[in-house]
Amino acid sequence: MAITYKDAGVDIDAGNMAVEKMKSYVKKTFRPEVLTDLGSFAGLFALDTKKYKEPVLIAGTDGVGTKLRVAMLLDKHDTIGIDAVAMCVNDILVQGAEPLFFLDYVAVGKLKPDKVATIVKGVAEGCLQSNCSLIGGETAEMPGFYGEDEYDIAGFAVGVAEKSKIINGLGLTEGDVLIGLPSTGLHSNGYSLARRILLENEKNAQTYVEELGMTVGEAMLVPTRIYVKDVKPLFEKVDIKGMCHITGGGLIENLPRVFPKGIAVKIDTKTWQKPPIFDFMQKIGEVQDDEMYRVFNMGVGFVIMVKPSDADTVLQACPDAFMMGKFVKATDDKTVKIY
Repeated sequence: MAITYKDAGVDIDAGNMAVEKMKSYVKKTFRPEVLTDLGSFAGLFALDTKKYKEPVLIAGTDGVGTKLRVAMLLDKHDTIGIDAVAMCVNDILVQGAEPLFFLDYVAVGKLKPDKVATIVKGVAEGCLQSNCSLIGGETAEMPGFYGEDEYDIAGFAVGVAEKSKIINGLGLTEGDVLIGLPSTGLHSNGYSLARRILLENEKNAQTYVEELGMTVGEAMLVPTRIYVKDVKPLFEKVDIKGMCHITGGGLIENLPRVFPKGIAVKIDTKTWQKPPIFDFMQKIGEVQDDEMYRVFNMGVGFVIMVKPSDADTVLQACPDAFMMGKFVKATDDKTVKIY
């Protein structure tokens, strides 16, 4: 009897069905610049060059890490795509980019059309939140590589900025201030430690915790906040000197990626309220403060750096923003001082 691709574990019909199920979600993300439909070999996007003197394309790629393990454990896949988009578009936003389009990659052990469509629906939602178009992607069925219920997701975002308006942090000086935008929780980083603390067994994920106001699993799957609609309008209102997306490495590792040598940041942690999951994890995991701020965002998802005279403009434009610190002269190797 002749063997087929399906016998080997790859179901072409299931793949086609998944594409049909996700089409309506994807098309909702299309901006007028999109020139292709879903299913083409490549996505086409017509950049409006008339809007720029020297347009610079800014690109970023990322995944969701072991947060996927929590999604698989709870069999909840509708928001993990938002995380994939957020990790990419927030990164390119740091350089002053307007996100234009996104491509995703989903690899599965067994292609289940409804499940894949749900994942991509989340990707489309993330694209809508950041006003970028989902112009293509790849769904790979990989039997023998992933388990039947396992998958991975990654993405790639492209944005544009005027060359003269790229934000790089090089002009930051002593006296400039840091304004934080809150995170929704863990976002998509530090999950190997978070899972070690919170998910010793499967039952823990379903445990309702009063101080969290939800189950442990639900708290761990709160989607990453996308900051595009908060931050992009500021580009025309204020001279932003630097920005930072607080991802893996927390405040301690990420902030120094932005500012030049010779200065340090002094952070006042009393200026914002942390989502309860951080104190809960620290308490039951007996994690030291330095480690928490070196791994997790600790309630700060995005940081905007401006001169003091521009701070009020930012705070008024972003109602949930808060003044979190200032730049000082560096006196030692410790460039992030947390109080």
